[in-house]
Amino acid sequence: MAFFTKLKDRLFKSSSRLEEGLDAIVEDGGTAEDDTRPGAPGTAPVPTPDLPPDQPPHEPEPDLPQPAEPDPAPVPPARPVPDLPQPELPAPGPSEVPAPLPDRIPAPQPDPAPAPASKPAAPQSGGLVSRLFKRGGAPVVRRELDDDMLEQLEDLLISADMGAETALRVTANMAEGRLGQRLSTAEIKSLLAQEVARIMEPVARPLPIYPKKPQVVLVVGVNGSGKTTTIGKLASQFRAAGKSVIIAAGDTFRAAAVEQLEVWGQRAGVPVLKADHGTDPASLAYDAMTKAEEDSADLLLIDTAGRLQNRADLMEELSKIVRVIRKKDATAPHNTLLVLDATTGQNALSQVETFRRMSDVSGLVMTKLDGTAKGGVLVALADKFGLPIHAIGVGEQIDDLAPFDPEDFARALTGAEMDS
Repeated sequence: MAFFTKLKDRLFKSSSRLEEGLDAIVEDGGTAEDDTRPGAPGTAPVPTPDLPPDQPPHEPEPDLPQPAEPDPAPVPPARPVPDLPQPELPAPGPSEVPAPLPDRIPAPQPDPAPAPASKPAAPQSGGLVSRLFKRGGAPVVRRELDDDMLEQLEDLLISADMGAETALRVTANMAEGRLGQRLSTAEIKSLLAQEVARIMEPVARPLPIYPKKPQVVLVVGVNGSGKTTTIGKLASQFRAAGKSVIIAAGDTFRAAAVEQLEVWGQRAGVPVLKADHGTDPASLAYDAMTKAEEDSADLLLIDTAGRLQNRADLMEELSKIVRVIRKKDATAPHNTLLVLDATTGQNALSQVETFRRMSDVSGLVMTKLDGTAKGGVLVALADKFGLPIHAIGVGEQIDDLAPFDPEDFARALTGAEMDS
């Protein structure tokens, strides 16, 4: 739960934008409803508990005239009238009759005193309603789910980088069986979180570990996507799990990347293989595989230089690395991780398409979710490509990279309340 808390705190940009948008949508055409709505008696119940005790004495009174009707017809002619004056005698004897009467009379008399005691009883029932329909005594705004509202929801999700196709599918699923219902912002957020989690569930898979040694993990992505940092975090986590790891600094054209990997290697106790500046990255990858085999390493993580997906020459260089690796092991690389920067938005879709063609991407890692207000792009990627999402990152610390959890992500993205 610690990572979820961090994720929710750092995805505040996305969740706050969605929340503000949902509030505006619901308020546009919605009406406020408080706890008096579920039963107009919501306000009446407070006095009603006092009235019922007062009413029963009045209700038997209309019943008394009914026995009065049989009295005139059969009773008077039978001349038991002389017996009737006897009950009239106890009437004048207040000492005897009041004995039973005070038993009923004190009931109404204490009522004014217990009346305040009965009033708290009403708020208790009202409190239950308020827990169901509102919080903190404030009225809840609800709006009918109709075509106009669905269109506004779709536009909001598109603005959160969810993409037109995915946004349409999400809103359609949310509306199924609910058209015409009146929903609050909290209820819509809950429905949205459920739908996002449903889409993400099939792709939430950890990086698979194979018995093959070394397991070669090739890490690719555009410039600045966070490849080097991701490799350092993965190496540290695998090392902590008892795996022997080697890192190959394949970005031979950027000295800063090599130095950064060396720092991570020192932190994790993992060796980093490097080559002279400008060395062919494919040659370094081949040498790193040889070293990993000699050391019986469990994992070989190969960093690559960042390259834009529209640079054909650089993408061809990546293809060469894959071809050379397969000369050493026909099944390698066993994992090809594409690291995506969440701040790139819909551009991430074209990156996936291009890198899949050139390097047969097997899984995704999404970084910098803490730096964007449009985390919905991850939903679009899952919906369109169905590639496994192994991990997400929300910061620079070692524990800021964690396995992807669809429900945690959905709640953090939408701002929905955590399940109790």
